[in-house]
Amino acid sequence: MSQDPRRVPLKLHSALEMAAVLLDLSLNSSQLEALALELTGPVRALIAESLAEAGDDSPVRYAVTSGEPASEAPEFEESEYAGCITRVGLDVDLDSPAGTLAAMCRRQPDVTALELRDAHTIGVTVVPQSLDAWRWWLFQLGVDPSTVVMAGTAATATGCKDGVTVHLNGDDVPALYEDRDAAALMCLIAPARS
Repeated sequence: MSQDPRRVPLKLHSALEMAAVLLDLSLNSSQLEALALELTGPVRALIAESLAEAGDDSPVRYAVTSGEPASEAPEFEESEYAGCITRVGLDVDLDSPAGTLAAMCRRQPDVTALELRDAHTIGVTVVPQSLDAWRWWLFQLGVDPSTVVMAGTAATATGCKDGVTVHLNGDDVPALYEDRDAAALMCLIAPARS
């Protein structure tokens, strides 16, 4: 919205000419032109000032955050490979215990997501195809089957493997538990009492 510097004297000249007619001032064209050229600098300054004020009133862009202070909000690098989304904290070394465990998990076809928050904490999301596969995950990640919590279409549990805290999320696992006899045989749930 910048003004063409050559147009300011012309617009000012036209405005002064109209003002002279309305006020019935007896100014000839050379006097109006001299006045327009003399006032061009101050008028340009007024235009620049009004544009700057208009820019100050423009809306401020903002974003909604999670509520954590920006300095404490973890930052992640995200990647996807073979259907597995991996989020690694920017300050996490991939040779750390959590990084080593993530490399082992990434090779398994059931894994859909990994999250490394720090060197000793990992989140693993799996979609096991059977109760046997779910039991394998519980064993591999050091999760006590009695700590598994079913919520909706997922099962969650926390375990510990090689000094790493593991937050395990099993998508569609509750549907696998529908065969309670098979789950009891695999020691995933307590046998039904008669």
